[in-house]
Amino acid sequence: MPAKGEVATPDAVLVPQLAPPPMSADASAADRTEWAKFKARFISAEGRVIDTGNGNVSHSEGQGYALLMAEWTNDRATFERVLAWTKANLSRPNDALFAWRWRPGQAVAVEDMNSATDGDLGIAWALARGAARWGVAAWQRQAEAIGCAVLALSTRDVAGRLLLLPGPRGFDRPGKVIVNPSYYLFPAIRALAQIVPDARWARLEQDGLWLQGAARFGRWGLSADWVDVAANNGAVTPAIGWPARFSWDAVRVPLYLVWAGEHQATAVLAAAAFWSQPRGQGVAAWADLTSGQLAPYTGHVGIQAVAALSQAAAAGRGAAPHAPVSEAPDYYAASLALLTRMAWQEAGISSAPATAMRVASR
Repeated sequence: MPAKGEVATPDAVLVPQLAPPPMSADASAADRTEWAKFKARFISAEGRVIDTGNGNVSHSEGQGYALLMAEWTNDRATFERVLAWTKANLSRPNDALFAWRWRPGQAVAVEDMNSATDGDLGIAWALARGAARWGVAAWQRQAEAIGCAVLALSTRDVAGRLLLLPGPRGFDRPGKVIVNPSYYLFPAIRALAQIVPDARWARLEQDGLWLQGAARFGRWGLSADWVDVAANNGAVTPAIGWPARFSWDAVRVPLYLVWAGEHQATAVLAAAAFWSQPRGQGVAAWADLTSGQLAPYTGHVGIQAVAALSQAAAAGRGAAPHAPVSEAPDYYAASLALLTRMAWQEAGISSAPATAMRVASR
C-alpha cells in the first residue's frame, strides 16, 4: 500500500477477480421484519425515501436502495410505490437517468438535474431484479435504457482506463477527473452487463477494481471518499476539496466488493484489518488518511454492520451481521444495516474463495 504522502499509481496493483454476480435471494423472516421497520420510519405513503439525517431530502441513491430491498423481500407493492414516486419526481427529460436530489418545502424541489451514478446503477439493478422476479418486461427495458445512458454519459476514458464518473457533468477538471470509489456498485455493473451487451462493462469492472486497489492511502491503506485521477498518467490521490478521509462514502467500498463475491480484495482486507484493531470507543466512524486521526465517536450501527461483514468476508466465514434498524439513528445507517444483511446472504460468506490475481497495467 502507498505510504503516507505517496501517490498510488496504476503499476503492480493487486486486482481481484470477481466471482459470478450474486443471484437474487429471498429474505428471511427476520430480514422482512427489519424491512417493515425501515418502511415505517423512512418511506412515505407516496413512495419517497426520506433521508432523516440530511434535512429530510430524498436521493436517487435512497430510492435505489429501497427498490433493491423491496425486491429482496418480495414486497411488490412497495417496489411499485417507490418506483412510481421516483419516475414522477426524479426522471430527467432527455435520458433515462434520474436527478440526484429532491428537497421538500422548496418552490423547485429538484434544483439540479445532474444525476448520481450510484443511484442510477441501484435503480437499474433493482428494475432488472424486479423484472425477473415478477415477470414485468417493461422494467427490464427501463433497466437496459438506464444502463445504456450510464455508459454513454457517466463514464470517461482516463489514461487508458474506463472510469465511472459520479454523474454526467461536473467531475471533469483540468488535468484530472474526480471519482467516488464507493459509487462502484459492482453487483449492479455485472448484472447490467448481462442485459446490455457491451464490451465497456468488462472494462468498467476491471478498471474499477484497479481503482479500488489504487485508491488506498495512509497508514491503514484505506479508500478515500473522493479521489482525483490524473489525466496524463492515471495517478490516484485524495481529491482536492474534500477531507482525505475513509468516511461515510468510502465505508461502502468493502460492502459492494463483498456483495459482488470478491471477499479477498485488498480494499476489503484493509478495511477488515482497520476495523479489527482494538479501540476503546469501538468501531471508528471515520479515519483521516493524512494525519491518522480517528473520529472521536463510534460509528453508527450501519458502519458496525459493514465492519462485521468485511471481517467475516476476510476470514471466509461469519454469521450474518446483526444490525437492528431500530438502533439506526437515521436513514443512511438503517440502509447500510439492511444492505449488509442482503449482501451477506447473496455473497455466500461461508464459502468465499480466497483468491486474487495480479494484472499488468495497460
